Amino acid sequence: VLTFVASFVALLVIRPLPPLGRVTRPGLAAVREGLAFVRRRPVLLGTFVIDLNAMILASPIALFPAIALDVFRVGPAGLGILAAAPAAGAFVGALLSGWVPRVRRVGRALVIVVASWGLAMAGFGLAVLLQSIGLAPLIWTFPLALVLLAVAGAVDMFSAVFRNTILQLATPDELRGRVTSIHILVVTGGPRLGDIQAALVAAAVGPGLAVVAGGLLCVLGVGVISRRIPSLPAHVLGEGGEGVRART
Repeated sequence: VLTFVASFVALLVIRPLPPLGRVTRPGLAAVREGLAFVRRRPVLLGTFVIDLNAMILASPIALFPAIALDVFRVGPAGLGILAAAPAAGAFVGALLSGWVPRVRRVGRALVIVVASWGLAMAGFGLAVLLQSIGLAPLIWTFPLALVLLAVAGAVDMFSAVFRNTILQLATPDELRGRVTSIHILVVTGGPRLGDIQAALVAAAVGPGLAVVAGGLLCVLGVGVISRRIPSLPAHVLGEGGEGVRART
């Protein structure tokens, strides 16, 4: 509560900044203008599509309770550890992210880390599958699952950095708010669609196989997106990290 109040007070004391450049009146026309801009910039559209690909196909968060309680049988405490593993990986990844500002081929880096997310999730699903069919003991499968979830959390953090870098530098000031709103819609809605997908597939084939298939399909989707939107993997930062140089 205290941090929320402090943030609210800080916003109140900030002096308003006058808009720069062309001012657009709020309304449906402004929303349509933002959507049209994204459609005209394939590299921006690609960042949204590749994130949806990862979150819809390979985000099995909804399956964690069933995996922890019914497959690994580690109880509520184990479920908490399982759910915390991606966040722990993201934290460690952030501590080791000093190399990120030196990346100029951010499009290619984004493609690599999203594919890595899919592979990590497929590996996590394999650990679940091995445990569910009794081919490996819990002492091996559960730690392996935690490590792979941590790896997934780390590469997801890098994905967010690269996607936001592309979005911020490829969007003019007067459209940045609207394009950011589309970005927020994608990153909040994608995982919820992924929950539905994961639950439906797991009900049919089991959680382990569902996660393995989702991770591999995510990697396949990254390849398809890279071929259909070549400006995404070709996207390169300009000199000094300002502006962009890309085939759009």
